[in-house]
Amino acid sequence: MQKPNPFLAEAALRIKSAKHAVAFTGAGISAESGIPPFRGEGGIWNTYDPIVLDIRYFINNYEASWKAIKAIFYDFLSDKYPNNAHKTLATWELEGIIQTIITQNIDNLHQEAGCIKVIEYHGNAQRLICLDCQNYFEVKQWVFHAKAPRCPKCNGKLKPDFIFFGERIPEQASFKALEAAENSDLMLLIGASGEVSPANQLPMIAARNGAYIIEVNTEKTLFTSSIVDLALRGSSAKILHQIAELMNDTKE
Repeated sequence: MQKPNPFLAEAALRIKSAKHAVAFTGAGISAESGIPPFRGEGGIWNTYDPIVLDIRYFINNYEASWKAIKAIFYDFLSDKYPNNAHKTLATWELEGIIQTIITQNIDNLHQEAGCIKVIEYHGNAQRLICLDCQNYFEVKQWVFHAKAPRCPKCNGKLKPDFIFFGERIPEQASFKALEAAENSDLMLLIGASGEVSPANQLPMIAARNGAYIIEVNTEKTLFTSSIVDLALRGSSAKILHQIAELMNDTKE
């Protein structure tokens, strides 16, 4: 019988024995679902001007901003589905192995995979909020036409319920994420580059509080040399699946 990769075996042992494991996910976990990152090679900002997600620009140029938003989030990304990394985390959550998932992503794929304990640090593109009356609407209730949508209750401007440039992290999400990071004894960094602030402070806080940090990414990140205890390079879907198999093999 072939011996398991010692690094994967160590990860499996650490995750299985953790009392409060937290997953911290970034754009890399959704890349295998066909969702490109915003930054870097092949990133969305290579095609679109980031100003379309500036809150002041959005308010003052509602129609133009919505045209780009519709193309980015509701035309191209509408047919993307969870991959095995999302599904493995959902299974681990169900089994009590993972206590919390903090995600920087707004694609809703964790929830579609079956995850429940998800802290949406940057919000969710599948909800809309009226900037006037503050009512929420599910995106699936809407068919976006050439014109930007308006609130059916007050005719106010509808904004995707995720963080735009110039907005603060929602207070509840910020508090819950900080609490989860502080209480964790193990944090899985999956597809997170460490470039986005203030989200990148959460793994730092976990590490300072003694959490064991496992990084799953295709390449080195800003976290790698500073806080990571164990780095696993490659596909997050494949690596998490392999870890899950090792954990299953050692169940009593």
